[in-house]
Amino acid sequence: MGEPVGEASDHPVDDDAAHPSGRPLEGTAVLVGPRPATRYGARLLELLGARIEPDDSIDGLACGDAPPVGAGVAARHETADWAESGAMALTGEPDGPPLVAPGAPATAARGAALAIQALTSALTSTRSSARSSTMPAASTVAVDGGRLLGEHAAILGLRRRGDVSPGGTCRLIPARDGVLAVNLARPDDADSVGAWLEVDVGDDPWAAVVATCPDRPGTELSERAQLLGIPVALVPRPDDVADDEQSRVRHERSPVEPWRITHRFTGAKPREPGLVVDLSSMWAGPLCSHLLGLAGLRVVKVESHTRPDGARRGPAPFYDLLHSGHRSVAFDLADRADLERLGSLLGSADVVVESSRPRALDQLGLGPDAVLSRSPATVWVSITGYGRGGPWRNRVAFGDDAAASAGLIARGKNGRPVFCGDAIADPLTGLHGALAALAMYDGGHGGLVDVPLHDVVASTLRDSPNRPGESPAANRSGGVWTVDANGEPTTVHEPLARRATGPAAASGADTDEVLSELVC
Repeated sequence: MGEPVGEASDHPVDDDAAHPSGRPLEGTAVLVGPRPATRYGARLLELLGARIEPDDSIDGLACGDAPPVGAGVAARHETADWAESGAMALTGEPDGPPLVAPGAPATAARGAALAIQALTSALTSTRSSARSSTMPAASTVAVDGGRLLGEHAAILGLRRRGDVSPGGTCRLIPARDGVLAVNLARPDDADSVGAWLEVDVGDDPWAAVVATCPDRPGTELSERAQLLGIPVALVPRPDDVADDEQSRVRHERSPVEPWRITHRFTGAKPREPGLVVDLSSMWAGPLCSHLLGLAGLRVVKVESHTRPDGARRGPAPFYDLLHSGHRSVAFDLADRADLERLGSLLGSADVVVESSRPRALDQLGLGPDAVLSRSPATVWVSITGYGRGGPWRNRVAFGDDAAASAGLIARGKNGRPVFCGDAIADPLTGLHGALAALAMYDGGHGGLVDVPLHDVVASTLRDSPNRPGESPAANRSGGVWTVDANGEPTTVHEPLARRATGPAAASGADTDEVLSELVC
């Protein structure tokens, strides 16, 4: 499982344009308490332009005049956030203890969710007194971001599997000079193994991967795989986290940030209720749109007649969870009339969320440059593996290999690398993308929000100590796993999922209605 996101544009994002002087939350005051998740959420709001005021007397995060949020949710230590998220139970050998992840991925997830809650709480308070009787109210979004990390695993019944991802498609494979994360998530990936390794694969592509990779340089193998469109990444050594060539190009002026924002327009009054056109699939993009929907925006899911969202083939409860209440339209992308209708729909959007290969959208005349030139007040959220600029802009990534490429790998006995959680880059990216989109939309800003899976994960590792040896492990007592969180024993929770509010619409069920309503 994971977000299959791929090629970005051939042209790097202009560095000056990506750091404009105006920020969507400029002038907004935020009070922040002492807990790690609230501090992380405040840092995200600060990146979006808010003014942060530490206040140890509050147990949460307060945006503007709204009351603080987060009391009773955020833990006192990053390890406790990880243990409570359900992702720790997915990390480690199947017959061994759950392991602590490097950095603070669950704290980051909780912090991003708390920032969304604080922002939507302030907006709800502001709009309630100003809106007309016919205008829908904004909604405060209150979810436990840490728990979102384990929802997919909870629904599918996944468990920790060591150097095999919980979903089973990605494996950590030794190479001559390191470790590779190899993801054969699609039939085409498995079919391309012979061409990648230049060997006779036979009936078992994994056997060829395991036999061949240890004798070859990892950098060469990852680069060759990416040329063939296979999601393969070299896992950085602890000292090299966030120091790869992509991070150096994209973040040479600052530490790794989870997004890059290029403003195109400032000063629009947000339409009520806002319209989200969701072109994405699988997990990260749909989660972003789901959170925007919880905030009160209308969401329209767009699919191709011939290539519907692959998540529809999975368990219905997971798809329903992310798409319940959204309308669904489907188009024939080989039909010129349908392309014109899709273009008109995108022109009506306040927010566009997509995770497709930009070349494909550009070839259709429906990429962000084309749409934003016509509708500059639109917020375009682009979810890719490695970002729309830099030397890795054309690389393909899924949630498991993208997280590994950023360095989010735990270490078992003798330093053996194991996966952290289940496609963890996907929910982390969905949360961060939704926060940036909300800040842009409600601040009246239009432009491109570039949210790479790799960068989001790398930003959660920025203050992580190097861990070349074994990761801290849980201890079992009385049938329960517990872990030391700064002197406080904390139970390691199993993954838990929310329940969908209802079934998702069938693909294309609302096409005629949506087009007659929104497209002239």
